[in-house]
Amino acid sequence: MRILVTGGAGFIGSHLAEKLLQDERVSFVRVLDNLATGSFDNIAPLTSDPRFEFVQGDIRDFNTCLKVCDTIDSVTHQAALGSVPRSISDPLTTNDVNITGTLNIFTAAKEKKIRRVVYAASSSTYGDHPGLPKIEDKIGRPLSPYAVTKYVNELYAEVFAGLYGIQFIGLRYFNIFGPRQSPKGPYAAVIPLFIKSLLENASPVINGDGGHSRDFTFVDNAVQANFLSLFTTNADAVNQVYNIACGHQTSLLQLFNYLKLEAGSDLQPIHGPQRPGDVKHSLADISKAYSLLGYRPQISVEEGLQKTFRWYKEESLFSEVKKG
Repeated sequence: MRILVTGGAGFIGSHLAEKLLQDERVSFVRVLDNLATGSFDNIAPLTSDPRFEFVQGDIRDFNTCLKVCDTIDSVTHQAALGSVPRSISDPLTTNDVNITGTLNIFTAAKEKKIRRVVYAASSSTYGDHPGLPKIEDKIGRPLSPYAVTKYVNELYAEVFAGLYGIQFIGLRYFNIFGPRQSPKGPYAAVIPLFIKSLLENASPVINGDGGHSRDFTFVDNAVQANFLSLFTTNADAVNQVYNIACGHQTSLLQLFNYLKLEAGSDLQPIHGPQRPGDVKHSLADISKAYSLLGYRPQISVEEGLQKTFRWYKEESLFSEVKKG
């Protein structure tokens, strides 16, 4: 199979591209990324493989999307502009990337007669629905521009599947974390920010009282879900949307305490104002992915945090050695 990974120089996409090249069912991997939030360093080790190709380009350009979809069998569409706060600050760019860009990829897949598109959806789609755990067919009203864009992606996938016969699988990620997730910039995710603070011995800021909880999910579990989606032969598994998580709640304070234990630190967090657009609690029901895809999360939150902390620590030490 020849596979296109959009956003393949990013956090999740680079892990996915790396693992795809290790699979004997894959003959070629092409990565498309504009490097706005991704990093070439994430995929640099892959460039020596003759089965790998990197194209620097933007999903907002339809001709680029047509070009990269040429000779491709399946697409895993990870390119997006993440972050609820960023979408609140700049809804136009979030809409342009996440809706127009995704529509470009879906349309290019149609034009190039690509069989299957797996795409990154989001737990933000559940919006203000109060039910826990979150079940795929019960969603509320979106609470941010970002949530709107990810729900529109699902609507387009449903319409394209019905009109054009493409197989779509949407993966509603729940707070994916792991190595290569950037701690830089104003919209960095909470786990790399916590780790950065611990490594620098500086108290991190927790928005709100720390009681907010999420179904934090190690990146290897998200990669597994993509593989299952790309290669499933179960006819009932396609044209579906799935929760991809661990089915376990962890509060921000619990999260920080896990990392403190790993770091051997006694730092205390600073509490700031709650972020607008945030839901208080999130927890996934993963039984649908379990039964139709065969999804089994392999890495727990605690093990994932250990792996992630150790990776950042090694990277920091390596940077210090290089600077010295």
